[in-house]
Amino acid sequence: MSEHPDQTLARRSFLALGSGAALAATSGLALAPEATATPQQTQQTRQTPKAPPPATHAAGQPDFGPHVHVFDSATGAANIQATLDAVYAQQRGSQFGTGRYALLFKPGAYSVDVKLGYYTQVAGLGLQPSGASITGSLGVEGDAHGNGTLVNFWRGAENLNAVPKSGVDTWAVSQATYYRRIYLLGDLKLSDGGYSSGGFIADCQITGQVNSGTQQQWLTRNSVLGSWVGSNWNFVFVGTPGAPATTFPTPPCTNVADTPVICEKPFLYVDADGAYQVFVPAVRTDTRATSWEARRPDGTSLPIGDFHLAKPGETAAELNAALTQGKHLLLTPGIYHVDQPLKVTRANTVVLGLGYATLIPDNGVTALDVDDVDGVRVAGLLVDAGPVASDPLVRFGPDGSRRSHAHNPSSMHDVFVRVGGAGVGKAKRCVLVNSNDVLIDNMWLWRADHGTGVGWTANTSDVGLVVIGSGVLAYGLFVEHHQKAQVQWNGEGGRTYFFQNEMPYDPPEQAAWMDGTHRGFPAYAVGDRVRTHEAWGLGSYCIFAADRTIVSDRAIAAPRRPGVRFHSMITFSLGGGQGTIAHVVNDTGGPSDAVTGLAMLKSYP
Repeated sequence: MSEHPDQTLARRSFLALGSGAALAATSGLALAPEATATPQQTQQTRQTPKAPPPATHAAGQPDFGPHVHVFDSATGAANIQATLDAVYAQQRGSQFGTGRYALLFKPGAYSVDVKLGYYTQVAGLGLQPSGASITGSLGVEGDAHGNGTLVNFWRGAENLNAVPKSGVDTWAVSQATYYRRIYLLGDLKLSDGGYSSGGFIADCQITGQVNSGTQQQWLTRNSVLGSWVGSNWNFVFVGTPGAPATTFPTPPCTNVADTPVICEKPFLYVDADGAYQVFVPAVRTDTRATSWEARRPDGTSLPIGDFHLAKPGETAAELNAALTQGKHLLLTPGIYHVDQPLKVTRANTVVLGLGYATLIPDNGVTALDVDDVDGVRVAGLLVDAGPVASDPLVRFGPDGSRRSHAHNPSSMHDVFVRVGGAGVGKAKRCVLVNSNDVLIDNMWLWRADHGTGVGWTANTSDVGLVVIGSGVLAYGLFVEHHQKAQVQWNGEGGRTYFFQNEMPYDPPEQAAWMDGTHRGFPAYAVGDRVRTHEAWGLGSYCIFAADRTIVSDRAIAAPRRPGVRFHSMITFSLGGGQGTIAHVVNDTGGPSDAVTGLAMLKSYP
């Protein structure tokens, strides 16, 4: 596999840059629009664009609210383009804004250019990706900021046929993004030449070449690729024909032939009679390639009448009443304050968010609480911690859950958690998985390192993910900046396919960041009693801005047993060696420090 020319520069540059958002104080790089930007960028950011027109919905059609635009191919391309441009103009620089949008295309052909800003979802409404075809462009670029695409978070595309007029689309993103069920007739670039920090592709067919460019890391799952070029630190492919073979550490690619257990994300579609339904894909085992190519996808269609179409302003009591009545939940775009947990008690319930629908818990409650039942699907949600600490923000299964769900697992798809950044937020644990056999499919759990309400004692969060249940699988696990272990995995038989982490930037001194007698906390900790666990493609980075003498003794802490195994691991001391990760796993591998920077370990034990 040849290396893209941009990557030589990228390898040098990333010595001074973190993933997600690099630290401005050490790199001189603007993190957010209001940071040290050029006058032109500041002017672009501070301008208030004209608000997009509110969406209207025809008589007899579901009322998805003013921020869900449903396009029909009979509508003129100029009118559609005007709406797309208006939404993008408002959302392009709103990293911590309140706007939320979904742009939905009914089956048909469209000649438009789609550019995605923050908190924007674009999706086709066909049962197959070929149902809604966009000829023009579909992508993301870094033109709203002075730091490339390191903060191009919170945007996603799914279920579309993309035909770029130029032959290539650009999808230059970082965490909390997704590219799903896309049938791309052409090439795909994952960077626009600026810095970029990793993302997620699943259930896609890309006929041309994927070029990772400056991306630091990436997970591609159950897709078909024409070819792939490029790699920097950590690239993982699972169940993906056309992907590079395992060549870790040079280049750092890891290929797992089959996806052991997966169900794809539920999605909204319009059937042949014009009725709206939500398709819930079936659980599949030992799979390669997409769920849809050359066949009808397996799964169940649920009529839209079975869903409560939630609107911002509804209370948690109203949403819970709908759940109690046996309804599924479809959360239309917006921000929902909840003063009690949304309580899912019924098996096979679907909770689906459109346009990055956002839950904010008030008074320290849990935002979403799922009972120990079969087949719950939660997808497309952003959970934003409130100013009173929640513990946890999201929970699957009460304490002591013991039931097996292997035949019908619950799942989380594109579920993202943020602690701080948009304001003061606090949590003890972000996501707690007590239930067995839960599937995690693209998750970013972020204690904010920039924005509003950010600081060691301001946006406090102990642990990102805690797993107690057995048989839990994670595909695409991004967890950053929490103040103790980033992931604490105590359940048996867990497996992780791709883990990306940055340790907290802001411990004030070593004494404030100690795990018993160990200096610092591990990024990925497997409990001492666990007998079986396996993970592929783990990357952990440090940059200790307040005190560069701080050390984390190990990035991964785990019992040394034959059944506990790790493959393809890296650590990196960023900012030119601001801080040290002494070992990769326990007392093996490393160090990453001012001298060696990058450390790689192929396997453990």
